[in-house]
Amino acid sequence: MAAQNFTPIDDLIKKLQPQSAGLPKEAEPVLGPSESLHLQEAVEHEPSEEVKPYVQPRSESIKLPSDLTMIGLQPVSSTQFSSYKNIKLPISDEKIIKGLHEPITSSYRWLAEFAVFVLRQAHLALRVVHGKIIRVIRS
Repeated sequence: MAAQNFTPIDDLIKKLQPQSAGLPKEAEPVLGPSESLHLQEAVEHEPSEEVKPYVQPRSESIKLPSDLTMIGLQPVSSTQFSSYKNIKLPISDEKIIKGLHEPITSSYRWLAEFAVFVLRQAHLALRVVHGKIIRVIRS
């Protein structure tokens, strides 16, 4: 049996464990309550349950005959209903732009990348114009 050539430090580890049990060193500090930002995504109007038996739903785009499409005519859709649904983002536009310039190892960067992905799904992009951040509709 080999002799033990060390000093036991179990009591020191037990003292430090409750303090370090929270977040690891690599974790970023948690900011206050997250802000929610409302964006809108285009959707077709659905009639309410009261009205549904009395109306026939139809799509917003009109089907043109083939001879009219051959000469270059295109349907124009206009609606009297609001055709948007709300989208919530976890952070504001300013924080998204700031987060895109963070290092790739930062979780703040990836949250900003996710917000840009959500904006792209809604056909929107962020642009900085004269120091202000605006949303632009992507085609």
